[in-house]
Formats: sequence, structure tokens, C-alpha cells
Amino acid sequence: MKHALLAALALTLCPLPAPAQDVAGEFDYYVLALSWQPSWCRATGDDRDASECDQGSGLDFTVHGLWPQYERGWPDHCDTNERDPSRRQTQAMDDLMSPGLALYQWQKHGRCSGLSAGQYYATTREAAEMVRIPAPFDDLPRDITLPPQVVEEAFLEVNPRLSPDGITVTCKAEALAEVRICLTRDLRPRDCAPDARQDCSRPRLLMEKIR
Repeated sequence: MKHALLAALALTLCPLPAPAQDVAGEFDYYVLALSWQPSWCRATGDDRDASECDQGSGLDFTVHGLWPQYERGWPDHCDTNERDPSRRQTQAMDDLMSPGLALYQWQKHGRCSGLSAGQYYATTREAAEMVRIPAPFDDLPRDITLPPQVVEEAFLEVNPRLSPDGITVTCKAEALAEVRICLTRDLRPRDCAPDARQDCSRPRLLMEKIR
């Protein structure tokens, strides 16, 4: 018994092995994250004096990123032999996301895709172009409040290939933050894994008018 207790104590005191490094190209599916730009501007962009938050920008849903996911959790900042994107490549994404965000998304998520920077941006663009934005949210002329479920249902109505478990509506404080859509590695709609399927729990959320 004494020897067993000593062995158990030794195991307890041994340092835990370091977690395995996330490996580029080893993931299960993607999450396409679409930000409601007016909410991001109020919460973050105005403090940064971001040009995309200027009055008259007319931005509604913008691409936050395309994120490789595991069935539980997600990789980030993977080691890769692929080069970082050029300035020209990040600037070419300006119609979907700011060049600074495009670079950050590559560094945190794109490196885990197993793709080159150019391929990752092309895949991001392809994923974004597959999703239709509901007409009522286009050029939203005034602030509105509505249940998160209504936002989800509006996306499901104009994107019939999506399933209720394949789309998630998130909020930050009282405002709509993002709509997240789960896609297979070849960009077909699929259900989100349980840890990515966490809708906003507020009964109603604010959608601010576009700028």
C-alpha cells in the first residue's frame, strides 16, 4: 500500500505533457463568421477611428473570418510553411474585410487551413458569396430590436440549404454581434458542433442602422 501511495504521489508531481501543437490542415469543418458592422463600430471601431466606420460607409454584414474548427474546440496560430500574404493580397480583400483584419485572420486562422494565403482568401470569398443576406437587413435605415431567432429565421428563409443547427446568432451586451454559419471543408452547409452552437440568450437584441 505504501509503495502504491508513493507511486501515485510521484505521478501527481510529474509535470503534465505540453499540449499538442495545432497542425495546419488538420481540422474538421469551417465556421464563416459575419459581423454586423454597426455593432462592431460602436463597440470597437470608433475607438480605433476605423475608416470602415465612417458615416456613409453603408456596411452591414462584413466577413469577420473563416475559421477551421474541430468537432470540439478549434486550432489557431498553427505552424505552416506557407508565406504570409503580401500587402496586395490583403488589400484585395477590402470589399469583404479590412486589410488589417485580413492579415490577422490569416495569422490566427488561415495558417491552420493547410492552404496558401491566396487559397485561404479565395476560399473565404467563396464561402461568403454562398450566403445571401436577408433583404430587410440590407441598408437598414433605422435602429431596430428583435429576437435573435428572427435574425436566424431570416437567414434560413433566403438560404434554404442551411439548417437551424448550422447557423448561430451571437450578441455582445444588448447588440447583435455576429451570424456564424458552419460549412464542411468543401464549403457545403452542415450542422455546427455543440460547442459552436451557442445562440444569443437575450430575448431581444439591437441592430443599429448602417452608417
